[in-house]
Amino acid sequence: MVSRRAFLAGSGAVTVGGLGLVPGLTSSAQAVVSSTSGSPARLLPVFNRPKHLDYGDVSKLSGGDQTLLTTLQGIVNRKEPELYFIYDTGTQSVPDAKWLTDLHLPTRLYKNPLDLVAKYRSHVRGAIVHDPAVPDSLNIATTLAGLENAVVADADQAKAHGLKIVKDLRGMFDDDVVKTYRWQLDNLFPRVTKQLLAGLPPTRVVDVEGVVWQEIARETQQIRDSSNRGTYNLDVSAKLGKEAVYVRFADSFSDDGWGASVRHVVVTANGTEFARFEPNTPEEAPYLFDGSHSSIGGEANRFADGGNYWIYRFEPPAGTTSLVVTVEMWNQYLVSATDTSPTRVEPFPYFRDYVVATKALVSWLPPGGATGDLLIEHYAKWPTLAPYMGWFANDVSGEWDGVDLASKGGSPVVAADFYMNGTVHAGTAAPISSKPRPVRRVSKAKNKVYLTLTFGEGDNIQYCQRRLRDIWDDPKRGEVPTNWTISPLLAEAGPNIYSHYQRTATANDYLVCGPSGGGYTYPASWTSAELTKYLKMTGDFMRRTALEVVYAYSGRQDGTWVQLSEEIAKGYADYTPTKGIMQTWDGDTLTVRHGGIPITGGWGAPGKAAEFKAALDQRISSWDGSSPLFISGLIGAWSWTPSDMAELGPLLTDPYELLLGNSFYDLLNRTL
Repeated sequence: MVSRRAFLAGSGAVTVGGLGLVPGLTSSAQAVVSSTSGSPARLLPVFNRPKHLDYGDVSKLSGGDQTLLTTLQGIVNRKEPELYFIYDTGTQSVPDAKWLTDLHLPTRLYKNPLDLVAKYRSHVRGAIVHDPAVPDSLNIATTLAGLENAVVADADQAKAHGLKIVKDLRGMFDDDVVKTYRWQLDNLFPRVTKQLLAGLPPTRVVDVEGVVWQEIARETQQIRDSSNRGTYNLDVSAKLGKEAVYVRFADSFSDDGWGASVRHVVVTANGTEFARFEPNTPEEAPYLFDGSHSSIGGEANRFADGGNYWIYRFEPPAGTTSLVVTVEMWNQYLVSATDTSPTRVEPFPYFRDYVVATKALVSWLPPGGATGDLLIEHYAKWPTLAPYMGWFANDVSGEWDGVDLASKGGSPVVAADFYMNGTVHAGTAAPISSKPRPVRRVSKAKNKVYLTLTFGEGDNIQYCQRRLRDIWDDPKRGEVPTNWTISPLLAEAGPNIYSHYQRTATANDYLVCGPSGGGYTYPASWTSAELTKYLKMTGDFMRRTALEVVYAYSGRQDGTWVQLSEEIAKGYADYTPTKGIMQTWDGDTLTVRHGGIPITGGWGAPGKAAEFKAALDQRISSWDGSSPLFISGLIGAWSWTPSDMAELGPLLTDPYELLLGNSFYDLLNRTL
């Protein structure tokens, strides 16, 4: 998985944590145990089927008002889903509106969504008031809201809507994040569901409209080898005059993933140095206005690829007339500046309906240091296979470290922090076929290059809900054989979403299980006994959703992806219907048979069709043509579309033959 910010029916008499469960599930412990025969146990919570939906467009509301409504949605929808919100009006395709239409339910539009607070006030006891001065108190308030049947609000919102204050968190906590979440774990753990735990950022950064950026420097060539590394003097004096100057570093070629990279920063005002720092150090912190869309590289450099960026804020001494930012910088940089604060910080509202409805505990603990130690304690307290739903702090490095800690703790990760209306989608009923796609069998391998191409990110259920729907609706989809990773957990988190992709797939669309099965994980980091449970659960979900190929991670050693071991591969062979595994891989060509199944290393290239083809030609330049060559290619899900695939397809002439994943691994298996 790459950075995502460029970049889960029925009613029953038995209850767990306030949720109606299907007959036969009598405890949260049972709900996270899977079997390989009979009816598989439920992994995720059950919601009743919605009969009608009140809905509103909340895209223009503040994060605070969205949080109020999303937590109200969690309380109301816990019993029966009745509330649905449109979060993304103004985007090209508006997935929230499309999914609502696809549900074919009676609906009623509320032009002012906040009117729904009054309509459903009787469903809640009142409000848990968070402390705006302590951002993480919003997560504590969310956990309490689920336990106390309340909404999350600030004091002004509670007063405006006539909500009784059930618990006031103002003054309870300070900036000590570990102490805050320690209090939550010690005091609320006995009451929360043990079926899952959640991780959500307490705040989000929102762009301020009308901000004008002035370009300061741009690399006009597609340089990815650091050959333009040097010291650059960036004169941002033109933006002096207001309180501060904001300097943004981005990618001048946003579709190929090699953006600005910076190592040292020195700032001078009227020729006098007033700031000097290196990325990811305490000295940088006072100036890093927004670093959430960037990452730290191996040289302790800060970089931002694709649509990502970071922003420094410099407030020079009064009377400054010359401001120069000197940086050691390289690759495809785009530097711009403004004198206006480009963003504001407000509550992060998404996925809180699901957290509140399930009475889950939610935290936001970066996976390193003291916060990482506390996160490890969380995993230790929850049962094996209880998913961690949400995401991690610190972007890519947080992802790798966070997923590794979750894997060691026996928790598959479900990227869900932007999964909207989860309480509605989890309650829908939709047909999901368990019959795998027939193989278009190639009788015998010739001396050709057999290629299969796969869109990644499918473990990420918010991607499946949002970005995947965007590109899936591209009219050119189906022109080229394409694999699409998807989460089998959607069978429970969003059956209608999974069903849509399965039912509307063309003959050239093949669904593949996203990494690394029933939730994003690194199999090499699990204990042997717990990995067996994970693989059995994965097998159940794959059979339910007709998936027969897995895109899998293995684990990392010394910063490098390693090959799946014989033992792990045999586990996939024994407990899942996997016919082949494509795995993330940093080494040379990987085409092996382990555990009785073929495994290939994923290969990718920057750029779009022509550049991808050129890199592919280079990739096979040492092939002598005397035997078949198999390549599993990865396609960037955040930058490519089926239209791009339609451009690539005609370029793949002899010696290439493009196959769907099932045909590819069937042929490779017989060839090996």
